Amino acid sequence: MLPWIRAARVPRTRSLLAALLLALTVLVAPTATASAAPAAEAATSRGWNDYSCKPSAAHPRPVVLVHGTFGNSIDNWLVLAPYLVNRGYCVFSLDYGQLPGVPFFHGLGPIEKSAEQLDVFVDKVLDATGAPKADIVGHSQGGMMPNYYLKFLGGADKVNALVGIAPDNHGTTLLGLTKLLPFFPGVEKFISDKTPGLADQVAGSPFITKLTAGGDTVPGVRYTVIATKYDQVVTPYRTQYLDGPNVRNVLLQDLCPLDLSEHVAIGTIDRVAFHEVANALDPARATPTTCASVIG
Repeated sequence: MLPWIRAARVPRTRSLLAALLLALTVLVAPTATASAAPAAEAATSRGWNDYSCKPSAAHPRPVVLVHGTFGNSIDNWLVLAPYLVNRGYCVFSLDYGQLPGVPFFHGLGPIEKSAEQLDVFVDKVLDATGAPKADIVGHSQGGMMPNYYLKFLGGADKVNALVGIAPDNHGTTLLGLTKLLPFFPGVEKFISDKTPGLADQVAGSPFITKLTAGGDTVPGVRYTVIATKYDQVVTPYRTQYLDGPNVRNVLLQDLCPLDLSEHVAIGTIDRVAFHEVANALDPARATPTTCASVIG
């Protein structure tokens, strides 16, 4: 599916105001708690998060899906998870970075702690499936945060491939707005205190500095980055790319010039991007990714 009508026609300032309003909504959200059981049942009914699934000879590794900021283990993957299940993969997704009293919108806690949650989850998946390693596919923060797991928590021994869809691997300037934070006293501290996962993603933050020190990658892991030039969240979009061995950086518009997906669409509905995800997970059986991949 391609979002042929580009959402970016809306003035950038209006889009950014909407994002800020969403953040404020999350911060003042009621303290109702989400029920994990219905979410798990919803995922299992669509074929993923099924802990009885055993990887096949054709697809010997389970796939762990890692949602983005403000996302969750279900909503981010309503299209990609069944897409991969239908191709014979055992697929699992987790919630991470939860804040107390904030249901549904996750990925807001300290990213180092989120990586620890990923560590526990991957162990759970490997124990259930009996596989020695997993593949990870993440969107936005979910494509970047696993790098911390790989570099600092021993994840490289448990992961074969990391596929990042619009990942903020080197942080983001959010169209330059983050450079204005010093001019608004108290705002930067407020964001850091209330939503540390957002503060960690600002280009130049202590977290990003630690993450990128010593190189982008670790030995033994295959990396794929899938970016869109229309990304309005992780900016500049080329900062998503990784540098190192076993890295493939892909621009969506090089595969399909007509694809107008922005930051959200590339990770949630874009079947051209998803075809490239499938290629990254099984490069031996890869087929060309084109605009026609939407019917695949």
